[in-house]
Amino acid sequence: MSLADHQELLQELLAAYGPCGQEDDVRAICLRELAGLVDEVSVDPAGNVVGLLRGDPAGPGAPVVRVTAHLDELSMMVKRVEPDGTLAVQQLGAMNPGNFGLGPVTILADDGPLQAALVLGSEHTTVESQRIWETKPEGGDKALDWRHVYVFTGRTQQELRETGVHPGTRVVIDRSRRTLVRFAHHIGCYFLDDRAAVTALLVAARLLRDEGRRPAGDAYLVFTTSEELGGVGATWASHHLPGDVTLALDVGAAEAEYQTTVDSGPIVAYADDAVVYDRALADHLVRLGRELGVDPAQAVFASYDSDASQAKSHGLAAQAALVSLPTLSTHGFEVMRDDTVERTARLVAEYLVRPVPAG
Repeated sequence: MSLADHQELLQELLAAYGPCGQEDDVRAICLRELAGLVDEVSVDPAGNVVGLLRGDPAGPGAPVVRVTAHLDELSMMVKRVEPDGTLAVQQLGAMNPGNFGLGPVTILADDGPLQAALVLGSEHTTVESQRIWETKPEGGDKALDWRHVYVFTGRTQQELRETGVHPGTRVVIDRSRRTLVRFAHHIGCYFLDDRAAVTALLVAARLLRDEGRRPAGDAYLVFTTSEELGGVGATWASHHLPGDVTLALDVGAAEAEYQTTVDSGPIVAYADDAVVYDRALADHLVRLGRELGVDPAQAVFASYDSDASQAKSHGLAAQAALVSLPTLSTHGFEVMRDDTVERTARLVAEYLVRPVPAG
């Protein structure tokens, strides 16, 4: 399966807004795509999309597996509506304004989306404009932070109130900045975290259907909510769904620190900040990846956790694993190889058919 086969789906997912706790647009795409690919599909009380693939009747005793990819994205939330109609915002997830830059945003007001802009202020200012000055080299060169930027709406406080903008309203990077860019053998866009992994999980289900294969045991494909806030949806799903194994799909750092590169195949993690992943399961994923020729990498991550490690650290998964899509500039303008989604999907599909080593 080539990039062209799923690039349209990936672009649709990238363009959909999915701030933490308000993932409706992304959820709707997943529900549509799962129809015809799984035996049952539902939305649970946590807002997760759950697709059930029933296991092969000829393979009794195979483990029940939960595979997750998260629906949500890094975003902002209104903290205050100022008297001049500007918005003070705070991050939802580990979002650095310097990684996304100044520019157009969309306010998800109660009465519908509103265009606005994330701004800092004029570069042509002095120490009298202290908030701006301290970000300039001559003023201290402080890293751009949320206290420096604000959302300019062009509307009055009363107009915003009437359209349903208030503390708690979500603000997202505008759709105009969500176009997938292709260069050489790579693709780039904001929010490949986690739309590329969502695409890979949907493609894995499609591969199984097209090849006429079924998982060895029941497999729950779970598209989770609020991962960026600590694996909220995944911990709920791991607690309430059958099975002992939670396997997360997410982006992973392509960095020399971890001996990983953007051109490698899927990264199988052995640890992150929250847990040590299960060695036998990680080794099995690596062996499957090598057998498939998808060039798997191995890593021990820091400054990282996942749906699976959150579930295991809370005692809600007996076994946990992480397969990451190697990515440059995570939590910013993210870059990966154009065949990373395909290679990850192939590994996941094969794991579902062979969740334990032969013999």
